[in-house]
Amino acid sequence: MAFGLSPKHIEHFDSAGLSAKESLVIAFETLKDLGWKIGNIAKNGIKAYTHFSSNSWSEEILIYIEKTQISLKSESNGNQLINGVNNRQNTEAFIARFKSLQQELEPSYLESSYSELETRFTENSEELHFSKKQSGKEKILDFFSLFIPRNGFFISPILLNVNILIFILMAMSGVNILMPDNESLLLWGANFRPVTLDGEWWRLISSCFLHIGLLHLLMNMYALLYIGVLLEPYLGKARFLSAYLLSGLAGSTASLYWNELTISAGASGAIFGMYGVFLAMLTTNLIEKSTRKTMLSSIVIFVGYNLMYGLKGGIDNAAHIGGLLSGLLIGYAFYPSLLKPEKPILAQRSIALLSLFILSISTLVLVYKNPGDLLKYQTEMEEFALLEEKALGIYNLPKTSTDLDYLNEIRNTGIPSWKANIELLERMEQLDLPTDIHSRITKLKDYCNLRIKVYELIQKGILEKTDFYYSEIEQYNLEIEQLITDLNN
Repeated sequence: MAFGLSPKHIEHFDSAGLSAKESLVIAFETLKDLGWKIGNIAKNGIKAYTHFSSNSWSEEILIYIEKTQISLKSESNGNQLINGVNNRQNTEAFIARFKSLQQELEPSYLESSYSELETRFTENSEELHFSKKQSGKEKILDFFSLFIPRNGFFISPILLNVNILIFILMAMSGVNILMPDNESLLLWGANFRPVTLDGEWWRLISSCFLHIGLLHLLMNMYALLYIGVLLEPYLGKARFLSAYLLSGLAGSTASLYWNELTISAGASGAIFGMYGVFLAMLTTNLIEKSTRKTMLSSIVIFVGYNLMYGLKGGIDNAAHIGGLLSGLLIGYAFYPSLLKPEKPILAQRSIALLSLFILSISTLVLVYKNPGDLLKYQTEMEEFALLEEKALGIYNLPKTSTDLDYLNEIRNTGIPSWKANIELLERMEQLDLPTDIHSRITKLKDYCNLRIKVYELIQKGILEKTDFYYSEIEQYNLEIEQLITDLNN
């Protein structure tokens, strides 16, 4: 199997004395017998597509006829990471049927059929080319070329490199590369409603360049690479970059609107947006018809599968849907400028209007979803933490402390601080907060009450000079540990 973005298999075989015209007719008849969809026909070959099935999202077949040799390539046409078996089977099936028809068809039939076939030649038949099989060194160089900007593929590798570079910098700073914690993600710019709405609006974009672990990065970069190769040549640099950033912004905004306390990160919203742009283009006549039908089915399946997969817990489907819908809008908005590439002013106007529209929607969401009580809750929790630290001072007394020192600490600082925290939590219960936070407040009240019970028993034990309450204190401490575990989870 040759190396490249899409899996493919290449075969070369001898035409066994056939002329180029005869080989072309037999190749055409072979494709018809196999039931594959025929696309471009040129005097030097044919491009076709296999039918869609449960184990294939359709492969592109290229038959190239050169003197006495016929070159055949089957390349995966959908988002398939591994499809070598299908591609090899396609080439084997074609060659077997070709050789069978070579024995069956009469020369007179081949000659008359070629005249009919000529009428179906594409206008630019010379554009049908066949890339030769790469050497091992060329394959490696080809892989690294994916990261180098070039004409027609300029913005995609830059975006790829930026995402990878940020991930490397995170790893170098000590962030776990498999499962980064929430604190690290927030530090590097993840999207989180309470923080984003507290003036850190830049997180709507910065979160599009962060990833929650190596697997998340690899999956997103593969999807970005695939859609970049397909889409950037059509859109050009300015449209492609603006579509990516605007889709990312829309996805982050949708995530912020929908999720109350979800920490969101990843390029998924922007990437879904690019697939949305491509879907919009595939419903127009901008792309050649046979290619359009095949690609449309594979892209729809890919998007549908990932949206369904996103229904699982822990996946931010709101960002996916927001990015996809904005991408569809962007794709249709770009249509007039793509029809008239000789008028760059159309592209500039469409980018400006789309930017204004999506920025306006994002601003409205930021205003509508004003954090209000969430910010009050954050402020109150900061005070809670200070009072808790003060209340736990009994455990920091020096070993030389007397019983009187412990009693004074409990009476004057410990119990009053826990009671102050309970009053604080009761005020928080009056705020308009998500259900999860109200549940957390209830557990924190239980935690404070258990602490007070422990302190009261310690005080009684000291005054009565007894260890009688030791087992009861231990039981309360076990309950406190369980509550702390629940709160941390």
